[in-house]
Amino acid sequence: MATSTMVDSKRVRIGGASGFWGDSMVGAPQLVRSGRIDYLVFDYLAETTMAILAAARRKNAEAGYATDFVDVAMKAVLPDVMRQGIKVVANAGGINPQGCADALRRVAQAHGLSPRIAVVEGDDVSPLLPELRAAGQRDMFSGEPLPERVLSANAYLGALPIARALDAGADIVITGRCVDSAVTLGPLVHEFGWGFDEYDKLAGGSLAGHIIECGCQGSGGLFTDWEQVPDWAGIGYPIVECEADGSFTVTKAPNTGGLITRAAVAEQLLYEIGDPGAYLLPDVICDFRQVSIEQVGAEHVRVSGARGLAPTDQCKVSTTVLDGFRCAGTMVIIGMDAAAKARRTGEAILTRTRAIFRERGLPDYSATHIEVIGAETMYGPHARTAAAREVMMRVVVNHASKEALEIFAREIAPSGTSWSPGTTSPGGGRPSVSPLVKQIAFLIDKRRLRPAYLLDGERKAVELPMPGGAVPASEALEPAPWPASDDAGVAVPLVKLAWARSGDKGNLSNIGLIARRPEWLPLLWREVTPETVKAYFAHLVKGSVRRHYLPGIAAMNLLLEDALDGGGPTSMRMDPLGKGMAQMLLDLPVRVPMSVAAVL
Repeated sequence: MATSTMVDSKRVRIGGASGFWGDSMVGAPQLVRSGRIDYLVFDYLAETTMAILAAARRKNAEAGYATDFVDVAMKAVLPDVMRQGIKVVANAGGINPQGCADALRRVAQAHGLSPRIAVVEGDDVSPLLPELRAAGQRDMFSGEPLPERVLSANAYLGALPIARALDAGADIVITGRCVDSAVTLGPLVHEFGWGFDEYDKLAGGSLAGHIIECGCQGSGGLFTDWEQVPDWAGIGYPIVECEADGSFTVTKAPNTGGLITRAAVAEQLLYEIGDPGAYLLPDVICDFRQVSIEQVGAEHVRVSGARGLAPTDQCKVSTTVLDGFRCAGTMVIIGMDAAAKARRTGEAILTRTRAIFRERGLPDYSATHIEVIGAETMYGPHARTAAAREVMMRVVVNHASKEALEIFAREIAPSGTSWSPGTTSPGGGRPSVSPLVKQIAFLIDKRRLRPAYLLDGERKAVELPMPGGAVPASEALEPAPWPASDDAGVAVPLVKLAWARSGDKGNLSNIGLIARRPEWLPLLWREVTPETVKAYFAHLVKGSVRRHYLPGIAAMNLLLEDALDGGGPTSMRMDPLGKGMAQMLLDLPVRVPMSVAAVL
């Protein structure tokens, strides 16, 4: 058994090889070849991915897991992983983790290998739905009741089952639905022996997982100052070198592209965390407001100062529901007044198909949406391309009947010869009709869950701690006010003063904003108010705007409610996850004193 001194000086190195199902095939081989990792972890399960997996398993009972994990990543690296003694943790199991493990065993056998593969189960709460429905369970955001028919219902498990499987000697751990950061926190709990009441350490380990859970987003991907990021094609996937106190250093494999800087890591810290003083996870409530991020080397950034509180006795459940069908059709319009022609084309397609529906006794669409890509539709009143001469018309429709949408799909192409001059298409045939899967989320008492892991044919139950923590009240932290001045100043785009990154939480858009100089944060706080942001996005955001202050990194986190047309697979927008909203906000004109303008 390790002594306390040995544990304190130990570092556990974890490489994040995937940020979503569909990430590049280069991540896992790059990290394994580096020789600098003890663990290789994969995150596949965005909420939209769960909907895709649910639809896939509906067609094929053997599907429902992230096939890339088995057929691409592990097939390429499994022999080297076993030779180097690297452990693997992945939430690739989706809604069929046992099927994923069985497929991986077949790959291992083909290599003459016999890794000990553990499967974490217990996230599937479908059997509880009738009882929950009868008790009046509703969606935590919309208030809708649970529908009678669902495709899947999975609780977000934490790191404890993963840690226990590693304690038992697993070489590879495959989970279903768990929080993204758990694939990193589980190995750290196992390696350092952290107790599940050591909340600061759990918060630090969760933050390490959060930094690498989106793959290259932690190593220069999506960085505001994108032109500073070298070698996009050879970008390095992130590695965290973690210490026993919960602090860690972010780096990447040598001789790879990408960028490890304080600003790039700070952007990822803010990504989709909601209230930074109460980031809710199954194992801990994280407080990231006082986190420190320091540049300690050319490709090394040290992160410390995360704080934790006892988690609640509830965890989130994501439920997928079949809600009819969807089809999206596109055509390219070239020439003068292209945007106006595109809109009229889209409207004509809807008018014609509605007439056909009436003739055949079919009901109207349940929803429609027309966008003109290339005319800055998403920018609304802030668009600058009224005279665009190359655009793409995009029409998205929902309907209860697949037959109706097959009519819609057929009627897209005739626009190429019937209406606007300059109409063309890159080809590809008629658009396909797909099931429309929407999500419902609710909270469930952890006592209702029965997590376990299966290893070597034996099932071991995992008892979850019930600390009874409460969500802390949001503190109204604010920076010191910017000094008053008679200087009228000058308007500059926000990007001159800040870095930013955005993402989603369901129908909520999360925009993180970091001051390029810490002393500028009070100025940003004065200029980028909730009211200003709400007005700027009035054409997109239907709810309120809230903001939170992070003094540790001189940043704010903006939460825009009812901002994404339902979000995820429900949204009909071209940006259903709000990925572009930070870039849009960085165009916001802000007034700065001449003394600040002089150094921009």
